[in-house]
Amino acid sequence: MPIATVNPANGETLKTYEAMGPEEIERRLQLAEATFRTYRTTPFAERARLMHRAAGLLDGLQPDIARIMTTEMGKPVKQARAEVAKCAKAMRWYAEHAESLLADEEPADDDVKDSGASRARVRYRPLGPVLAVMPWNFPLWQVIRFAAPALMAGNVGLLKHASNVPQTALFLEDLFHQAGYSEGTFQTLLIGSGEVEEILRDERVRAATLTGSEPAGRAVASVCGDMVKKTVLELGGSDPYVVMPSADIDRAARIAVTARVQNNGQSCIAAKRFIVHTDVYDAFAERFVEGMKALKVGDPLEEGTDVGPLSSEQGRADLEELVDDARRGGASVLCGGERPDGDGWYYPPTVLAGITREMRIHREEAFGPVATLYRAGDLDEAVLIANDSPFGLSSNVWTRDEAEVDRFVRDLEAGGVFFNGMTASHPAFPFGGVKRSGYGRELSGHGIREFCNITTVWHGA
Repeated sequence: MPIATVNPANGETLKTYEAMGPEEIERRLQLAEATFRTYRTTPFAERARLMHRAAGLLDGLQPDIARIMTTEMGKPVKQARAEVAKCAKAMRWYAEHAESLLADEEPADDDVKDSGASRARVRYRPLGPVLAVMPWNFPLWQVIRFAAPALMAGNVGLLKHASNVPQTALFLEDLFHQAGYSEGTFQTLLIGSGEVEEILRDERVRAATLTGSEPAGRAVASVCGDMVKKTVLELGGSDPYVVMPSADIDRAARIAVTARVQNNGQSCIAAKRFIVHTDVYDAFAERFVEGMKALKVGDPLEEGTDVGPLSSEQGRADLEELVDDARRGGASVLCGGERPDGDGWYYPPTVLAGITREMRIHREEAFGPVATLYRAGDLDEAVLIANDSPFGLSSNVWTRDEAEVDRFVRDLEAGGVFFNGMTASHPAFPFGGVKRSGYGRELSGHGIREFCNITTVWHGA
């Protein structure tokens, strides 16, 4: 895949870039290793000063980078601006909390004495250069939620971004340099996917994190497993959105629309499977379909646009295949389901009902504004349908019944359970999944410790 900005609203190639050759890759790896030797000892106060400065610069550049993101991958520009603001918030959060999150831990006195020590503690030390392989769908946020904790922990970052968002990738490198970080602290590698394995096998790269598809995660995990290197993987999701009879149906249906079509439906944590108790199914379905039909699809640079184009022509073709397969299997198309005429890789908000386990869309992730509706006879069936997926990233449940809350928390196979609201990520809460949605956690204290050497320090009596 060429490294290029191709506007998904019209298919026009705007900029192309030459991939870095072996000599430049080697130079950057050497620089990362050398920089880590000194940056790792930088006091937290200085790390925080630099991170705060980067966040301030990002605030000022919000309109420019938002437009770049929209032009590169098609998200509505108002959502792009919100993504920029979220990144600055996370950078400040880690600047303010990293030192306390990584403070030495003191074991209980009785345990210290029992171990034969005069004193003991647990210290968190940085690992070294970390390679981040990142996707195009949230081209700024996915990187920042790795970079902010990794840099605050004393690591240095190497970014292999998706080939269709090169301007965003270069912007990120420049942002950290402008903030005062030395050149080797955060570097963008303009390379294709074929060069990733060799870099992962390089002894100077100590760990890797990937957000992306399941096949990409398998490839990175396989290489890192062979090299015995730490990895964090955030892969696909097909999140359930369960609606029980006690829910506020109007609000649940209204938020369901946003939960499905955020980022043009191209979000791992977007709600995709809507599992509704039979007592409220008809009422919810009517309101949900009405909301999906009312969305404005159009130019993502226009402020009034709700849904822009998909990021690529192939992405739209893949989504169409899932819808067509479901239709052939007997699914009902309640709205959408047909490619519009005209330029760009647009696909309409679509709702499918009558889904069966034999349909591909039941087990595969629909990466676009396509929702599937399921009717559940009771709570047990709702849980069964929700868990009948190879993925387990997050989940949404609408209920006012505390007994049901306890049951869903206990039984849903997911990295998060969000009640009476849509899934969202926040720097204070851990983010990640189970099953084929990956392993490890980003954000919060859990995220910053993923790329630390957790060191036992023991002193004899």
